[in-house]
Amino acid sequence: DFEASFIRLIDKVTNGSRIEINQTGTTLYYQPGLLYGGSLEHDCSPSRSIGYYLESLLCLAPFMKHPLKIVLRGVTNDQVDPSVDVLKATALPLLKRFGIDGESLEIKINRRGMPPKGGGEVVFTCPLRKVLQPIQFTDPGKIKRIRGTAYSVRVSPQMANRMVESARSILNKFLPDIYIYTDHMKGVSSGKSPGFGMCLTAETINGTILSAELASNPQGQGTAVLPEELGQNCAKLLLEEVYRGGCVDSTNQSLALLLMTLGQRDVSKVLLGPLSPYTIEFLRHLRSFFQIMFKIETKNPEEEHMGGEKVLMTCVGTGFSNLSKTIR
Repeated sequence: DFEASFIRLIDKVTNGSRIEINQTGTTLYYQPGLLYGGSLEHDCSPSRSIGYYLESLLCLAPFMKHPLKIVLRGVTNDQVDPSVDVLKATALPLLKRFGIDGESLEIKINRRGMPPKGGGEVVFTCPLRKVLQPIQFTDPGKIKRIRGTAYSVRVSPQMANRMVESARSILNKFLPDIYIYTDHMKGVSSGKSPGFGMCLTAETINGTILSAELASNPQGQGTAVLPEELGQNCAKLLLEEVYRGGCVDSTNQSLALLLMTLGQRDVSKVLLGPLSPYTIEFLRHLRSFFQIMFKIETKNPEEEHMGGEKVLMTCVGTGFSNLSKTIR
């Protein structure tokens, strides 16, 4: 269901793609076309959140023929995929490091939608780039502030305040500069299902952003979650992400490695925390598609008291340039 929706989305942003699926739905023949872009709308399947679709659009959007502006409708926050809030807080600053910036780079949340019925709406716009800059991003720096959003839809606005208090009760022991916004959606902008959740980001002096998030169980599934528990667990997840460390959090490891691969023929370096299983599989794909091998060095953080083991990833970009961009 959601995979079919994803294929339809890819068909919309490209021009001349050939997609054939056999009758049993077990094999897919896909011949890619040109990345076209433009102004689009797409209704995502409510079984996965919009983050599932956005992750791939973030990889493709800078290389379109026309700047992409897409309205995605569906579930904005769930327990499976990175939520729209996390991608907005972490993926956009990462794109800026590679030279993809400008006023038109934004993710705007018009309506929130919780599972199972969704009803959220998000607008994603991204400018074009001919080539990407190589990056040297090896010093994450010390954490200077924590920001976050506690959102509640179709439940009492008090839920958000209860989450904020319990999260602060843990984080205040480490840092004074903590600000967690409460975002209570009501009426049309609150989607079709009740729910609440939290997204926290820790920012360092060098501009590294690490994130953690949690959402309540969907209506009618699993046991009810107390907002206090959710707030505390989210704070602990953020501390775990800080312990893992690195210059890119575990959600965006693959995006950083892809953009490094597509950079100019120059050396890019990035320091990551322990690689997630998804990233390891992604590196295999990079090898088979681009014949790019990363040099992987493990860094032992014992000397600096810097949390878990780190991995320094180094590669030389393939020198990819955006051939479909119109030259005026």
